[in-house]
Amino acid sequence: MKVKTFSQTPQAASAAIPRPARPTHRILVVEDDHDIRQLNTEALKDCGYHVDAAQDGAIAWDTMQLSRYDLMVTDNDMPKVTGIELLKKLHAAHMAVPVIMATGILPLDEFTRHPWLQPAAMLIKPYTLDELVGTVRQVLRVAEDYSGHTLPPAPWQNQLPDEGWQL
Repeated sequence: MKVKTFSQTPQAASAAIPRPARPTHRILVVEDDHDIRQLNTEALKDCGYHVDAAQDGAIAWDTMQLSRYDLMVTDNDMPKVTGIELLKKLHAAHMAVPVIMATGILPLDEFTRHPWLQPAAMLIKPYTLDELVGTVRQVLRVAEDYSGHTLPPAPWQNQLPDEGWQL
């Protein structure tokens, strides 16, 4: 999978995020900051996804043992288990779950030393909720294409508003 990195963008809050017709994907949001976790979770739920949230990597790992997810969106710098440690656990357990790392500082040294840790996509904080939703849709699309399913073009591509909600 290709890695897409978004940089910081100063954008104002004003646009609504388009809702998909038939949501079927389960997403786990892993974030230790309560406000960001709540915003990300609500934005994805508003788009029709089934979303669970974990406040740290240890809870996320336990949750992954109990439920199947189509995607995980995780911070890196968290107590107990970091995002990188979570990626290592997923790899060791042969759990093929696409991951979006949404963090303030990318652990590029870890990705250089261990290229197999590379997430499906990366978002640099602060990012907009439009960027989050767009990245989620793109990663899910690539994951479905990779699994052999044929999908129609995504209606949201190249149609994201110029302004979005800023985290």
